[in-house]
Amino acid sequence: MNLLAKSNSILSGEVLCPGDKSISQRIVIIGSLINEDISIKGFLNGEDPISTAMALNSIGSSIKMNATNVEIFKRDEPFISPESDIDLGNSGTGIRLLMGLISSLGINATLVGDESLSKRPMLRVANPLNEMGAKVACTNGTPPVKIETGDIKDNFLYDMPVASAQVKSSIILSALAANKKVTVIEKHPTRNHTERMINYFGGNVEHTKKDSGNIITLHESKLTSRPSYEIVGDFSSAAFLIVAGVIAKESNILIKNVGLNPTRCGLIKVLKSMGANIEILNQSVVCNEEVGDISVQSSKLKGIDVGGDIIPNIIDEIPILSIAASFAEGITTIKDAEELRVKESDRLAAISGGLSQIGIKHELFDDGIKIQGKSDDISVFAEIDSFGDHRIAMSFLVASLRSEKGMFVKNCKNIFTSFPSFLETMNHLGIHVNEA
Repeated sequence: MNLLAKSNSILSGEVLCPGDKSISQRIVIIGSLINEDISIKGFLNGEDPISTAMALNSIGSSIKMNATNVEIFKRDEPFISPESDIDLGNSGTGIRLLMGLISSLGINATLVGDESLSKRPMLRVANPLNEMGAKVACTNGTPPVKIETGDIKDNFLYDMPVASAQVKSSIILSALAANKKVTVIEKHPTRNHTERMINYFGGNVEHTKKDSGNIITLHESKLTSRPSYEIVGDFSSAAFLIVAGVIAKESNILIKNVGLNPTRCGLIKVLKSMGANIEILNQSVVCNEEVGDISVQSSKLKGIDVGGDIIPNIIDEIPILSIAASFAEGITTIKDAEELRVKESDRLAAISGGLSQIGIKHELFDDGIKIQGKSDDISVFAEIDSFGDHRIAMSFLVASLRSEKGMFVKNCKNIFTSFPSFLETMNHLGIHVNEA
């Protein structure tokens, strides 16, 4: 699917942020382990969470989906080996978290995905799981992933070489399903939805901060059911709307129900450092997750240096941050982001290719990018290849706000994996996006 975007550079209105993709996937996994009836509100009705829920049903869960409302029903039987390969589509989170869960269930399964997912690295998850006692095999380090019945060790300790919430969560879920204690050390903080959710349902995850990094310990835990769970809005989706409001020539928008977990919303800190006019309103806590409304107005940005500890916090938002940097005064340098090379696409290369098409001077590094911002609008009609990556596609559609002639973005189908209402939301605010 190809999309054409045009804008009058004026954004206004209120929008509701869709449910958080990471939390949607985690609640159906952890909810299946609890094995009691649970009603879920705010589920992201996107391809990735649906793939994860269907995968769980194939091993014996009973999950019924009705748009953003989901019911998990108590199972009468134990988990079972699936009759065929489990297809996770494009979901890196789904396949990696299920590697951890399934490794402890006493069943055999093979996990596969689409062309993009089949190229993504899985040894970063498989290796620590095997050290724990699981039996996980990958073909050339990528999917298909074959899982057989293993014997999970107690008191396993893993010092993560790569900052990854998916790796951390997979290890924790494996230990949780096996009712074992596990400790994970992360040098830089990563999103902690798994730990918060386990504690919300009565588990015991202890977090200690030391000079060596964060020490996360899951003690033997028996989860207890709660009748309902409400999913907060996805900050990574809100990020596109925030940057749109910041770079628009005129804007006054309110994004409602946005998850504000401190391990996720580092982009706000970065944008404020650049001079963005952003205000947080109506803050509260829902199901152990911070949430609030975000008010955004057009802003005059300046370039800054971004790197170090904040990168894991903003890793998914770097493509849209690159668009903000493109219209900031001066130079923005992003470093320590080599993880972007192994996402749905090589995101650093994809960002660079898109910036070249819209006339933004930049320098590409192995682990980042240096961007020379410009004050004037894009004068060319740009054609952008998103390489099937939803975050690249949405980033350059937002960039159309500053384009005199519009933006043509190719291979946009995967937008629906994370932000199914993106087109509707953009059109509501004032960016006219249509299939071309």
